[in-house]
Amino acid sequence: MPEIKKILGSVAISKKIIDELNLEAKNIAGYKKKIDEYMGQDVTSFLEVILFGAILLDASDIHIEPQEQNARLRIRLDGILQDVVFFDHQTRHHLLSRLKLLSKLKLNITDKPQDGRFSIESGGQLIEIRTSSLPAEYGESIVMRVLNPKNLIALDDLGLRKDLLKTFEKEIKKPNGMIIVTGPTGSGKTTTLYAFLKKIQNPEIKIITIEDPIEYHLKGVSQTQVSPEKGYTFAEGLKSIVRQDPDVILVGEIRDLETAKIALQAALTGHLVLSTLHTNDAAGTIPRLVDLGANASSVAPALKMAVAQRLVRKVCKKCSTLSKPTEKELSEIKKGLKSLPSAIKIPDLDKAQIARVKEGGCEACNFTGYKGRQGLFEAFLVNSKMEKFILTNPPVSSVRELAVKSGMATMYQSGLIDVVNGITTLDEVLRVVEEDEEQASPVIASESK
Repeated sequence: MPEIKKILGSVAISKKIIDELNLEAKNIAGYKKKIDEYMGQDVTSFLEVILFGAILLDASDIHIEPQEQNARLRIRLDGILQDVVFFDHQTRHHLLSRLKLLSKLKLNITDKPQDGRFSIESGGQLIEIRTSSLPAEYGESIVMRVLNPKNLIALDDLGLRKDLLKTFEKEIKKPNGMIIVTGPTGSGKTTTLYAFLKKIQNPEIKIITIEDPIEYHLKGVSQTQVSPEKGYTFAEGLKSIVRQDPDVILVGEIRDLETAKIALQAALTGHLVLSTLHTNDAAGTIPRLVDLGANASSVAPALKMAVAQRLVRKVCKKCSTLSKPTEKELSEIKKGLKSLPSAIKIPDLDKAQIARVKEGGCEACNFTGYKGRQGLFEAFLVNSKMEKFILTNPPVSSVRELAVKSGMATMYQSGLIDVVNGITTLDEVLRVVEEDEEQASPVIASESK
């Protein structure tokens, strides 16, 4: 039986399994084959194969889902769930028990959700696994989020356009104010915020984060994790953090009025505050803060930049091809980019070639046609015109129209730019981003004069 030993509270994958998977599980087909091979063996080895194989494939999540007749194992690759294997409920029960022990979850609680975490030690590197159990119709469902430190990338590697990169670099170097990144779960908000921190981090400033939970450990940064059951909430933590003489504060998420108020106050009193919100677009940031109960008179001077993002799959470089867009595709692209700010340079659309994915893909892209992801962003700065407009408590649509009129390229337009640059496909952009509606109504035009 392969040995598993504890190293600093982590689990070490056996050398035998590391060597086997590195050699034989280079794509999802090889991963499935190794799982089938180990399924009848001891649960420890079986779990090692599941975990390390998913890490090798750069999976972001591992799902073990009970069904009526059996259980299903799925992994999320580049944002898309893929079936891996089905196994019996006895095997699922053994896996569940092992995972609960590793994650410090209570074995005897099966009718309530539980959250835990453990680490995997591989090649001298610790990879955090965040475990969530949820009671379901046919037993407990387990989802493991893989937090691989190699996903902590630099700002320059986010796939930003030159104009956005320049704007971001300028804004994060300011001594105070609030920058908010919005988007749904799994859209890369944390990666972007950590990229900001990595860019500005130096021995001359103090950075403190408050998170739920701490997803990645950053060297030289003071990180604290909320614990609501002990009364340590975002709001309580923030009150203490501002007394710790920080220059930069990262708040994992603004969820309630008290947190919003303290974060805004910190941004107005000499701190750079970075945080996230769950909204559909950048314009939704302002009404969302007001909906929480924050005063527009505080939001207007404190907020410096609002960013929204999604993750879009990139075409596989090994099997994709380039060809001229069809008339319909070209019409769609031209329509979407018609109102693009003139400062953003794009190829000649009449000469552009767009990427096509190969049906069935290849081994390099796990037979999907796509390999890797990058962000689609939209962002606007709160200038004097926007600051005055915020004081009128405008709806999302009006904020969006003014932001576009002030030079914001929308996420949809960002996606179309990636399409004409051969990075992704039109189908993929439409999968993750809604097509823009008509912009700049006469009402907002008159308001913004």
